[in-house]
Amino acid sequence: MEKVRAEVRVSGIVQGVGFRPFVYRIAVSRGLKGFVQNLKDASVRIIVEGPELDIKSFLDALVKEKPPLAHITKIDISYSESKNEFMSFEILKSSEQSLVTGSVIPADVAICDDCVKELLNPTDRRFGYFFITCTNCGPRFTAILDTPYDRQNTSMRDFPMCELCSSEYNDPLNRRFHAQTIACPKCGPMVYLTTNNGELIACKEPIKEAAKLIDEGYIVAIKGNGGFHVATATTISEPIIRLRKVKHRRQKPFAIMAKDLKTVKSFAIVSNQEEALLTSPARPIVLLRKSEDYYLSEEIAPGLHNVGVMLPYTGLHLLLLLNSKEPAYVMTSANPSGEPIVIQNQEAYSRIGKDVDYMLLHNREIVNRCDDSVVRLVDGSVSFIRRSRGYAPEPIVLSHEYSKNVFALGGELNVTACILMGDKAFLTQHIGDVECVETYEFLKSAVHYLAKLIRAQPEVIAHDLHPGFQTTRLAKELAEKFKIPTIPVQHHHAHVASVMVEHGLEEVIGIACDGFGYGSDGLAWGGEVLLCDGNVFRRLGHLENHPMPGGDLAAKYPARMAAGILFGSDICEEWLFSNTDKLPRGRDEAEIVLKQIKNGKNIKTSSAGRVLDSVAAILGICYERTYEGEPAMKLESVAIGGSDILGLKPEIKGRVLNTKYMVESITEMAMKGLNSKKVRDLAFSAQNYLALGLAELALEIATSECVKNIVFTGGVAYNEQITTTIRRTIEAKGFRFYTNTRIPPGDGGLSLGQAVIAARLSD
Repeated sequence: MEKVRAEVRVSGIVQGVGFRPFVYRIAVSRGLKGFVQNLKDASVRIIVEGPELDIKSFLDALVKEKPPLAHITKIDISYSESKNEFMSFEILKSSEQSLVTGSVIPADVAICDDCVKELLNPTDRRFGYFFITCTNCGPRFTAILDTPYDRQNTSMRDFPMCELCSSEYNDPLNRRFHAQTIACPKCGPMVYLTTNNGELIACKEPIKEAAKLIDEGYIVAIKGNGGFHVATATTISEPIIRLRKVKHRRQKPFAIMAKDLKTVKSFAIVSNQEEALLTSPARPIVLLRKSEDYYLSEEIAPGLHNVGVMLPYTGLHLLLLLNSKEPAYVMTSANPSGEPIVIQNQEAYSRIGKDVDYMLLHNREIVNRCDDSVVRLVDGSVSFIRRSRGYAPEPIVLSHEYSKNVFALGGELNVTACILMGDKAFLTQHIGDVECVETYEFLKSAVHYLAKLIRAQPEVIAHDLHPGFQTTRLAKELAEKFKIPTIPVQHHHAHVASVMVEHGLEEVIGIACDGFGYGSDGLAWGGEVLLCDGNVFRRLGHLENHPMPGGDLAAKYPARMAAGILFGSDICEEWLFSNTDKLPRGRDEAEIVLKQIKNGKNIKTSSAGRVLDSVAAILGICYERTYEGEPAMKLESVAIGGSDILGLKPEIKGRVLNTKYMVESITEMAMKGLNSKKVRDLAFSAQNYLALGLAELALEIATSECVKNIVFTGGVAYNEQITTTIRRTIEAKGFRFYTNTRIPPGDGGLSLGQAVIAARLSD
C-alpha cells in the first residue's frame, strides 16, 4: 500500500493534559513513523508517515479517543508524498515556534483516583507524599511560567528528577510519561510546619501534626497549589469566632473542605448534579442546603440556609483530613480583606502571620494565584458565583467569530478580565474587588500573563461606563500604551450580552437585576428590562426609583434604604423612629436620614438589590451589610418554605414596576407584630412580588416588540425563588427563557459581555 505523509497542527487545550503521550501511543499502535512536538503557542505539531488507511485511522482516534482533559478547537491537516525520513515515532523536544494564537494550557486539575490509591498504599514509593501528581492531575495554570508546557517552564524547574522519576517520565507505558509535575519524596517539593513567625517545628510528619493542631482548636495557614488557605475546625465555634475577628468577617460565610462525599451527606443535602460538581476534576466549592441534621458550627455560615463545601483536591488536603478527627475544615482564602490571595511564604508571614497560630508550607513556587471556584444550582442549572480554579483560563467557545482582539476589564467588584479572540473568550481567574492598589496590580498582571499565554495583542479595550471605576482608569492606561481605542459599555447591557453570547442569541428582552450599575442617564440602575439587539440596547422598563439617603450608607445600613422607599407614606416616620435600633447612631441618625430624604438631593436608584435589602431590614433579618449581598442572601434563606400571604398583584405603570407599594404593605404587616412564620411568609411574599412583577414587565415588552427570547441576569439571578418564578411565568406564556450557565450572572461575568459588545461596535 502506498505511503503518505500528514502534517497536523492541533490547537486548543492540548498541552499539560497527556496529549503527546496519547499521540505517541496511537501512532505506534498503528505502525506509523514521525513525531509529535509541543510548540510555544500552546499548540501541538504532528508529522506522521505510513499507509493512508492507517493515517486516517490515527486521525480519527486523535479526536474520538483524546485524553479526557484535552479539548481540541481546531485541526489543520496537509497531505503530501512520504519522504521516508523517520525510523520510528518519537516525542521531540518542544519548539519555540509560534504559528497560531488562542491555544492555552489547562486549568488546575484535582488529584485523580490513581494517585489517591498510590498516596494511601503503604507499599508505594509515593505513600503519604503530599505532592503526588501524574499526567491526569495536578497544578497546571498555577504552575506554568510560559509555553510550551515543559518542566523548565513550570515551577518544577527547581526540582531535578531523581533516577526513578526520570525512568517513569521517559517510559511510554507509564502514567507519568512526560508528566511535567512528576515528583516523589526523594526529588520533589517538601512540606514543613512552622510557627506564625517562621520558627520551624521539628516533627517527622508535619501534615499529621498540623491536623492535630487544627483538631485542638488552633488556626493553621496552609499553602496549596494556587494560594494559601486559613484552616480551622468546623465543630468548634471558638476558633471560627476568632478567625472572624482577625479577618474582619463578622458574618460572611466561610467555605469548608470535607473529608469525603459520605461526610458531606452527613450535614448537607446533595443532589446527583451537586455530587457530580463536587467530584468533578475542577472540584469547586458547591453551595449546598444544610440538612436537618446539620451539626457543624453555626458560625460557619450564620443566617444562611446553605453552606459552601468542597472536597480535597490535592494530596496535602486529603492527608490532612484523613489524619483529623474533624469531619471538615474551614478553608478560607488567606488574604487581608479586599486584597489578593497570598502565594509566597515570606508574604504569608508578613500579611497573615498575626492572624494564625501555625503555617503548613512547602518549598514549591506558586506562579499564579488562583482562588477556589464557587458554584450553586439554581432551578436545576449550574450558576457560577466565582469562576476560577479548575476552570480558568479555559476559553468559552462562541458561536460567532470576531475580527478584532478585545481586552475587557469588568466592573469594580468580583472582577474578572476577558480576552476575546476569534470565536473564543478567555476569562482570567477571579481577581476580586479592585478598589485597593494590590488588587489593581493583580488585575494588570493577570491580563498581561493571560495575553502572553495565548499570544494576544489588544486592538480594543472595553470597560464599564462608570467614569470613577479603577477598571476604567486601567482601560485608559492600556489604551494609551497600545495606541488603541476604548469602548465604554453600560453595566446592565454587558450583563444581558453575557447571556446572549453564551446561548448565541441575537435579540432578547433582558432582565438585569443587581445592586448597582451606572446608567446611561447617570443614575444608579439595578432593576432593568432592556431590549438588546446586537450591539445596541434600549431601556424599556425598570423598577421604581427610590432615594438612597446618605448614598452608599443606604447600601451598608438597609434601614436607611427602607426609609427612602417608605418616604411619603403615612407610616414612614412611625416605622423609622420605632426602629432606631436598626441604625448605628439611633434616633440622632434617624433624624438625619429624614432630613436627607426631605432635601431631595439624594441619589435615586432602581436597584432590585436595594429593595430586597430594605425588606430584610423591615423584617429584622439584617440591619447591616457586612459583605456583598448579605441582606438579600439572608432574606432568601428565611423565605424558604414560605407562602405569599400578601397576594399583591404587581402594579406596573408606564413600564415601571411599583416597589413602594409592596414595601409599604410588608411594613404595615410587620408593625402589627412578627413571629418566625410571619417573617418567613413576608420574605417569600416580597421575593414573589418582585419576580412576578419583573416577569410581567418583561412579557409585556417582549409581546409589544415581538421578541421571543427573555433572559435573566445580574446578582439577583442567584436567588432561586426569584429565578424559578420568573422562568415558570415566562415559559408558561410560550416564551423562551435563558440565564448564565458558563460564567457568573453576577459581576464576574461582566467582562465577557463587555468584550462582545466592544467587538461588535469595532467591527
